[in-house]
Amino acid sequence: MGLKHSKPKLFPGDIVEYPRNKYFSHFAVYYGERDGVPYVAHLTCRDSDSKLPLFGRALKSEVKLDPLELLGKNYKVNNMLDDSFSARDFHSVVKPAIDDLMGREVTFDILFHNSEHQATLLRYGVKKSEQIEKIYKHIMPAWKKLFEQKKL
Repeated sequence: MGLKHSKPKLFPGDIVEYPRNKYFSHFAVYYGERDGVPYVAHLTCRDSDSKLPLFGRALKSEVKLDPLELLGKNYKVNNMLDDSFSARDFHSVVKPAIDDLMGREVTFDILFHNSEHQATLLRYGVKKSEQIEKIYKHIMPAWKKLFEQKKL
């Protein structure tokens, strides 16, 4: 499951990961089908034409519903926190939360509120980004040294 060009079985509320490069992926939550077309809900920036928002932030972002394959044909199910947290009920909790977020402005922040944070918040009620935590593991030792040398 989740291999290149595979079509994994999706269930409403699953987290869908779209690899973008060797460091980052975009994340969405499987919403279900509309007129036979599978849709995902995802956090997206709408105030920038560039791929990366200025300083990692975009003030005008929103949760959108888009067709599953519009975000990419290479995707996999990644319910990464299932061993640590219970998935919330899709129909009574997740779907109403997604519907409520539609059309609202949300601040996108690559470190504190990115698409992975949004997906885990919807599925588990917990805001977490494993890809950012991996980056912190590499950055923190360098910052610690600079801090101890009073250069930071």
